[in-house]
Amino acid sequence: MHPAGKVCVVTGAASGIGAATARAFAAAGARGVVVADTNAEALARVAQEIGGLAVPTDVGREDAIQALIRAAEEAYGPVDVFFSNAGLSRKGHEEIGNDEWDLMWRVHVMTHVYVARALLPGMLARGSGYLLSTASAAGLLASLSSTPYTVTKHAAVALAESLAIQYGDRGIRVSVLCPQAVRTGMFSGQTSTASMDGVMEADDVARMILEAMEAERFLILPHGTVHEYMQRKAADPDRWLAGMRRLRQKLFSRPAAGA
Repeated sequence: MHPAGKVCVVTGAASGIGAATARAFAAAGARGVVVADTNAEALARVAQEIGGLAVPTDVGREDAIQALIRAAEEAYGPVDVFFSNAGLSRKGHEEIGNDEWDLMWRVHVMTHVYVARALLPGMLARGSGYLLSTASAAGLLASLSSTPYTVTKHAAVALAESLAIQYGDRGIRVSVLCPQAVRTGMFSGQTSTASMDGVMEADDVARMILEAMEAERFLILPHGTVHEYMQRKAADPDRWLAGMRRLRQKLFSRPAAGA
């Protein structure tokens, strides 16, 4: 699918990959681009730049997703492409509080469920639609600094797979974006597993998204090495886990005082 003449919605669009992709959709001739984020001020600037509609939205709430889709339909008509891109990062592991686990679950997983519930009936009736979501390479591999991020991003990939299986023969196209480090607000600038293969620019990722949509490719892997890592993981999980433990020790272990 090409975005020309389509109604496109992008969440997490105040900056980074979301803003870059909203610009790319507009430049490609989208009939209407609706941008959503919790940062209303930055979101308004993006919308003004591309001649789109800004709808401040908390994507972790189903009523907010429904309101976003209503605003898009009232402005431009039925939604053809929904790019569910909003995300957040919290460092830590199983000890992180339940509220933080719940927040990441709602933003990284349930928001995609809310979008599917709201849009699929109409898309199926029309026989066409594109559900695009951002997971992460962590959703295929692992994040060494955040267990909730790893778990919820894996769930996001699984949900996208399920949607593709259930509706791929009925005109619904599904893609999931799984980058490593991209120069956005979530990138700390510090060395991490995500940045070891280089840091991409958001505009380059947006270009790859449009190319993948035209090819209707399920996995969008801006960093080509991710595919290689996936193959290693599948071929020998125990060896892959041992290698990840060694990498964790290399990155996070600190020499004892006086050593």
